[in-house]
Amino acid sequence: MSRRADSVTDTGDRIVDALLARFGALPYDRIRLEDVAADAGVSLQTVIRRFGSKAGLVTAMAGRELTRIAGTREQHRGEPATRVVADLVAHYERYGDLILKVYAEAAQVEGLGEIARSGRAYHVQWCEEAFAPALEHLTDASLLRRRRAQLVALCDATTWRILRRDAGLEPAEIETALLELIAPLLAEDDG
Repeated sequence: MSRRADSVTDTGDRIVDALLARFGALPYDRIRLEDVAADAGVSLQTVIRRFGSKAGLVTAMAGRELTRIAGTREQHRGEPATRVVADLVAHYERYGDLILKVYAEAAQVEGLGEIARSGRAYHVQWCEEAFAPALEHLTDASLLRRRRAQLVALCDATTWRILRRDAGLEPAEIETALLELIAPLLAEDDG
């Protein structure tokens, strides 16, 4: 990559990072592009030229972070449930609040709803694949469908929020709680 291309990429990343910090702290309607530009050390025109609008910048940020999220979750598919859950909790400690905010504000931002739907679809697929080895003993299609749905619900960011934010559990306690909920779903005697 050329020095100029690197500079353009760095500028875009700085702008997205500045928005990410504000998005985590403020409601969408209180975020001003002027403030994002100042935080990134660029002009408002640079932000608009690069992303078109506040909605364009938010969807670029959400898309980038979804790609990062997927990258961190890919490495542990098919591992034992204890490892999958430990990595999931670590993932939510880093991204849980952002994921929930994207879901909550998706209707307010053009294009964000599609990214939220993609994130949900990815979550379902990931849960199905991450726990596939533990469910391969199930021969009843209806039971397998229910178990997959239960695992998707238990591994959702909302479940993490309830355990972490509402109940005040620490990450290690969340791991234990999730494993206690998940273990019966993976038991061999279900078939």
